[in-house]
Amino acid sequence: MCECCGTEKSIYLPQMATVNKTRLMNGTEMYLNLSTDEQPLDYKPGQFVEVSVAGIGEAPISISSSPTQKGGFELVVRRIGNVTNYIHNMKKGDKVGIRGPYGKGMYPVEETKGQDLVFICGGIGLVPQRSFINYVLDNRSDYGDVTILLGTKCHTQRFFHSELEAWTKRDDIHFMETVDQANDCWNGNVGVVTTLIPKIESELASAKIFVCGPPIMYKFVLMALEEDKVPQDNIYLNLERKMKCGIGKCGHCQINNYYVCVDGPVFKYSDLGIAPEAI
Repeated sequence: MCECCGTEKSIYLPQMATVNKTRLMNGTEMYLNLSTDEQPLDYKPGQFVEVSVAGIGEAPISISSSPTQKGGFELVVRRIGNVTNYIHNMKKGDKVGIRGPYGKGMYPVEETKGQDLVFICGGIGLVPQRSFINYVLDNRSDYGDVTILLGTKCHTQRFFHSELEAWTKRDDIHFMETVDQANDCWNGNVGVVTTLIPKIESELASAKIFVCGPPIMYKFVLMALEEDKVPQDNIYLNLERKMKCGIGKCGHCQINNYYVCVDGPVFKYSDLGIAPEAI
C-alpha cells in the first residue's frame, strides 16, 4: 500500500536501493550491502529480492543477512549473466531496483526453537543459509545444539573468511568445513560435504536439518540422511536456484503443484513428494 495515495503498490514496480558497500569475495562472488530508499526492507530468513538494472534486466537474489542486523541488508551475487556482470561493476552510491522481499516458505524460525539444528551448505548455498544461521547465533539461547557443515569445491572459492574463522572459534556451535580439491593452502578435511555428516555430534534423527547447495549435492545429502534414519519431516531444502520472476507468473520454478518463488524457496522435504534425483 502506498503511504502517499493509499493505493496498492504494483508487484512489478521496484523501489530504488543504494549500494552502501561492495567487496569481491572470490573470482565469482560479489558482496553488497544495500539500503532501500523509500522504506526499510522488512524481511525474514529465507526470503529473497528481485534485483533490477534499468535497460539490462532483473535477477532473483537471496538475502544473506539476518533481519537482526542493522544498517541495510546483504546480498552475495555470483557473476553468471548480464545483470550480475553489471552488479559486479557497481560501487558505493550506485542504484539498483529492488522488488520484494518474496517467498512464503521461509526458515521455521519459531517452530525450531529449543531444537537441535544442522545446516548443510554447499558452496554458494551458504549464502541463503547464512541469514538463518546468523539469526540463530543472535538468539543463541533460543535453540539447542547448532551444527554447520560447509563444503566448497576448492580453497580459492571460499568466502566470508573472517566469519568462518569466528565460527571455528565459538564453543557454542559445531562448525566443520571441507573442500573437494586439496592444495598446499588447505589443512582441513578433503572430500564432499557428505563426508562430514558422520562427524555430527547431535542426534540426527531428532534434529532439524537445512540443506542448500548445487543440484547434485541434494541427491547425495538426502541419501546419507536417509541412511541415518532422518525423517523427511525434519529436512528442509532451500531451492532458490530455480527462481526467475519471483511472483509465480513465468512458471520457470514449478515443482509439481508448487512454485518455488511463491510457496518456497524453503520447503519441507516431505511436502515436495519427489525423489532426491529430481530436485
